[in-house]
Amino acid sequence: MNFNRPPASHFCALPGMSNAHLQTLLPRLIRRRITLRPHWQRLTLPDSDFVDLAWSENPALARHKPRVVLFHGLEGSFTSPYAHGLLQVFRDCGWLGVVMHFRGCSGEPNRLPRIYHSGETSDAGYFMQWLREEWGRVPTAAVGVSLGGNMLACLLGEQGEDCLIDAAVVVSAPLMLEPCSRKLEQGLSRVYQRYLLNLLKQNAGRKLRAWPGTLPVDLPGLTALKTLRDFDNAITAPAHGFLDATDYYQRCSAMPRLPGVRKPLLIIHARDDPFMTDEVIPAPDLLPPAVEYQLTRHGGHVGFVGGTLRSPDMWLERRIPEWLSTWLDN
Repeated sequence: MNFNRPPASHFCALPGMSNAHLQTLLPRLIRRRITLRPHWQRLTLPDSDFVDLAWSENPALARHKPRVVLFHGLEGSFTSPYAHGLLQVFRDCGWLGVVMHFRGCSGEPNRLPRIYHSGETSDAGYFMQWLREEWGRVPTAAVGVSLGGNMLACLLGEQGEDCLIDAAVVVSAPLMLEPCSRKLEQGLSRVYQRYLLNLLKQNAGRKLRAWPGTLPVDLPGLTALKTLRDFDNAITAPAHGFLDATDYYQRCSAMPRLPGVRKPLLIIHARDDPFMTDEVIPAPDLLPPAVEYQLTRHGGHVGFVGGTLRSPDMWLERRIPEWLSTWLDN
């Protein structure tokens, strides 16, 4: 037993590796090998489109276990380091975990003339209802990471007491989309913008080749997009009924909806997150009693790697289960 390991509630960055960019990149080096073999299931949505589910085990054999739903980040999936890492931890805790992939994020383009976005709560809301109807009522939690965290916070704020989630954790969420968009156009953060934009364009290109005409741009127009704001102006906004990127950012930021949260929620941010600005830090008087806020000095974006080089500690994989256990294990 390592008696020097800090408690799960306290994050201490790996010595010499507290730099925000190192913290952001380290999980991709540490969690390169996927050990969990998920159980896949396709869920047809009310509009005839689909989302794919990656379960930690066959849900038919684990219907009585507490459940944890994971909503991934922008262009994330089960293969994202945090996703398969957390799903394995949930299984080790005796819980049933599931990643609900947003439309088009599981490797196969979705069919309809739309994709997903930071404020799209209808698919998640439908999924939570289906989950209860299909597999029964058990203690149920949700974890949202980055874009998925903003979406989850929106859902909790919109539904209040009616939300079919007993407790939730939101990690590295861009609770104010406009300032985060601006941050990704500055300094070293532009590296992350370029990376994410390339993923978005690759995915949109696959969709246009599989289902021509299902996005507001053609392939040459897609190639011409240079920033995430360009993508949101050309695709996200018109495909989902927003006037433009600014309108989308204003209407889909979760911060204004936090006062409506009634279910227990833990929000985790790192002050040095290269995707964020201080504008994502909620004022204490904005938060209702159900919301606990944790701001760490280091951690980067969905990083939070502690321990030592020989024995790295993926802090989120301790902090999240520790916090959720109050509602899932009792």
